[in-house]
Amino acid sequence: MSMTDLDPQQYIIIKGARVHNLKNLDLAIPKNKLIVVTGMSGSGKSSLAFDTLFAEGQRRYVESLSAYARQFLGRMNKPEVDYIKGIAPAIAIEQKVITSNPRSTVGTSTEIYDYLKLLFARIGRTYSPVSGQEVTRETVASVVDQALQFPPDTVINVLCPLPVNPNRSLFEELTVLLQKGFVRVKYQGSYVKIETLAGQLSSEAGGVPAERVSSAGSPAGQQKRPAQENEVQIVIDRVRLDAEEETAHRLADSVQTAFFEGRGDCFLEVEGVSRHFSDRFELDGIPFEEPSPNFFSFNNPYGACRRCEGYGKVIGIDPDLVIPDKSRSVYDGAIAPWRGEKMGEWLQKLVKNSLKFDFPIHRSYSDLTPEQQELLWTGNEYFKGINDFFEDLEQHTYKIQYRVMLSRYRGKTTCPDCRGTRLRLDAAYVRINGRSISDVVLMPLDEALAFFEGLELEAHEQAIASRVLAEIVTRLHFLTDVGLSYLTLNRLSNTLSGGESQRINLASSLGSSLVGSIYVLDEPSIGLHPRDTQRLIGVLKALRDVGNTVVVVEHEQEMMEAADYLIDIGPEAGINGGELVFQGNFEEILADGNSLTGKYLSGREFIPVPASRRKWRDSVVVNGARENNLKNINVRFPLHVFTVVTGVSGSGKTSLVKRILYPALQKAIGNYSGEQTGLYDSLTGDISQIEQVEMVDQNPIGRSSRSNPVTYVKAWDEIRNLFSSQPSAKASGLKPSAFSFNVEGGRCDVCQGDGEVKIEMQFMADIVLTCEACGGKRFKQHVLDVTWKGKNVSEILEMSIDEAITFFEDQPRILVRLMPLSAVGLGYIKLGQSSSTLSGGEAQRIKLASFLIKGNNNKKTLFIFDEPTTGLHFHDIKKLLASFDALLAQGNSILVIEHNMEMIKSADWVIDIGPEGGDKGGSLVFEGTPEDLVSHQESYTGAFLGSHLHPQAQSTE
Repeated sequence: MSMTDLDPQQYIIIKGARVHNLKNLDLAIPKNKLIVVTGMSGSGKSSLAFDTLFAEGQRRYVESLSAYARQFLGRMNKPEVDYIKGIAPAIAIEQKVITSNPRSTVGTSTEIYDYLKLLFARIGRTYSPVSGQEVTRETVASVVDQALQFPPDTVINVLCPLPVNPNRSLFEELTVLLQKGFVRVKYQGSYVKIETLAGQLSSEAGGVPAERVSSAGSPAGQQKRPAQENEVQIVIDRVRLDAEEETAHRLADSVQTAFFEGRGDCFLEVEGVSRHFSDRFELDGIPFEEPSPNFFSFNNPYGACRRCEGYGKVIGIDPDLVIPDKSRSVYDGAIAPWRGEKMGEWLQKLVKNSLKFDFPIHRSYSDLTPEQQELLWTGNEYFKGINDFFEDLEQHTYKIQYRVMLSRYRGKTTCPDCRGTRLRLDAAYVRINGRSISDVVLMPLDEALAFFEGLELEAHEQAIASRVLAEIVTRLHFLTDVGLSYLTLNRLSNTLSGGESQRINLASSLGSSLVGSIYVLDEPSIGLHPRDTQRLIGVLKALRDVGNTVVVVEHEQEMMEAADYLIDIGPEAGINGGELVFQGNFEEILADGNSLTGKYLSGREFIPVPASRRKWRDSVVVNGARENNLKNINVRFPLHVFTVVTGVSGSGKTSLVKRILYPALQKAIGNYSGEQTGLYDSLTGDISQIEQVEMVDQNPIGRSSRSNPVTYVKAWDEIRNLFSSQPSAKASGLKPSAFSFNVEGGRCDVCQGDGEVKIEMQFMADIVLTCEACGGKRFKQHVLDVTWKGKNVSEILEMSIDEAITFFEDQPRILVRLMPLSAVGLGYIKLGQSSSTLSGGEAQRIKLASFLIKGNNNKKTLFIFDEPTTGLHFHDIKKLLASFDALLAQGNSILVIEHNMEMIKSADWVIDIGPEGGDKGGSLVFEGTPEDLVSHQESYTGAFLGSHLHPQAQSTE
């Protein structure tokens, strides 16, 4: 059936897609199916799924809005395609960390926290921290209800205290009361008429004019009101209870008047017994704030902690910098700032007096009890503690050496007022079923879900909360379904991995319950252990079953097996990609002879298991790791070999490696690390074997539109030198800087080296046009006149890495910088390609290539990679492993956090954390070789690894 015969109601029909490297692609995608788009890294998968399909779906939806609404939305360009038929509004869920905003949390980004604030504001009960009793306020209705409980014919006196006014005498107050229409007061325990009492006060004043008589009978200016505020009470009304409705109305009016005149206080007196009521929200002499949504908002000045302003962190003294090596004793110099001769006087005072309070100065800091550790900071009558030491430094900051010393030990620390909860202290007094909002946001999501599902509420509370609770429970269900049950609602968004961020986005989209849309996802299985992939597939199928088209860019075999339809783009990457290699189901791709993906899935191609594992002798050991869910474990990390840390999602891998090992090692080798180290006791082992620690993450390599891979690896410097050495360049007086598009001189002045100019259109998409001055070539004409082998600098920027390697084959200084880019599988990208167009995986591999180039610096380096297989095809992983071998051959060490079985089976040493995620994780399940891991009964990783270590995959090399 030809493309023209297909029904746009059943298919999304794409004709002539030419975005990036796509080669005039024609494609029909069935609707309401789970579709997986696969292919090598750089083959054009994202160009098809995101830059064509999603971009057009979103653009058409936005174009349907009014011009007024469009001005507030991002401008969208039309993708380069002949036409797309049958497209629906599209939602992209990309593999990027949601935000760098330090206030954004899992709770706020999923909108669960908004519902939580509303829930606690509406049905939360406030409890006094003094007595533990519930704080309530009386209303007119509640007081009347209690009054009507008395039997008929009961006489009730409604009274209120006469508020103290220091500027008026009692006589003057009584005069005002008469003017208001009141007749009686209760004075010193007796009921008297106001006129009578005023007359007595006037006669006692002895001739002083009545208007100047005070409550104590003294001339004005010396008078004092009665000591007890309740000594003078206004009699508001005297009511005899009967069955008439007017009586209740009269009582309500009187109570309301009493609250008004008594400034919140009212008394009901029955047969000489007085009962006090207050419409103020207070108890135990403490006034409390009434709960409102803003009361629980750390993004609002009203609800935020006063000290940290809702961040949960303050700039203070970092305990890890003060005591970097916790295996040392106090006597042996554990306290870093007290090691010098001058500052050592503080230590000497502690050492000399330690016997007087039985302090073990020779015991390592990690072995001290929490009380003894706290004592070092607070001090006692015999010595001044670390806190006093830094306060003393603060008082001498006019001296530069003290300012320098303070800066050396400063870092972000948990706010001492709110202890990291971000909210004002009294927000924790409001509880539902014994739990405050701070308790709830600190629970793992599966615990929070169980709490809300088991909530016991009264009938009226249930009526108020039912809708809000339904939204909270639904969203928590989705988050646990996509494998995030170990997170907390208080977890910062900028500490999440790309995979976690994407799955949170996915859960948020599920919560909105859209139907008839196109969901485009970028590798949602990243960061997910194979054990949890099936749950994610279940969620994607649920999204499909309600009537959506789900398009997933993915390399995970399980995801491909579950797909209704597979699209393979290739055959290779860059200029050698962009073609439709295969479309069909999983069984058909296994038999396809053209698809590289099919060859790997069927086992015709494979990544071989190493013939032998590297042996190791040196290692570093993290002792007593307790950060997040880690269970006080000791973990040994081998050096000069390839080590993989694995485990199910949320088991504690990132806490161990990125929160403890990386910053602790940086501090131990003398490199300042701004981030706070996680909780652990000590770092021991062969630390001297490490001179440098490099975290190779997926953050962009540059933010400038002119930043590109060839400038990042410093290859352009050599190319500029080559061009400036040409005779025509020398004749024109052109220096290397003239061939740079980052500085003024040789670059085009109109587009400033970008090659294009952006024209802002207020109610339409911004138009990006090729620069008229340089024709998109970035440089001025006299610079472009300089050529080498017939090519100018602009033409060289348009070359791919592989083309440039062939072109510069006789230039070793340039080749040595370009070859590693090709070795890590990036030969397809152009020299001048903007960094902003690179994926996270590509950015990570460019960083890896730059380290391969620097390999001759002779520094023993520990490289830490966080899921380097992100965005990589099986074939790309084979290239990546070869690059790892090159780094190890230079004497470096590699540590990888990974779920990919191909990567795990190739490691020399595996550290498995688990066995589960969250509270049930954080233990050291296994450490050893991949072969030994397979036979380990408790490891989920071992269970999945077995099928990848089959004999036919053994290397023949």
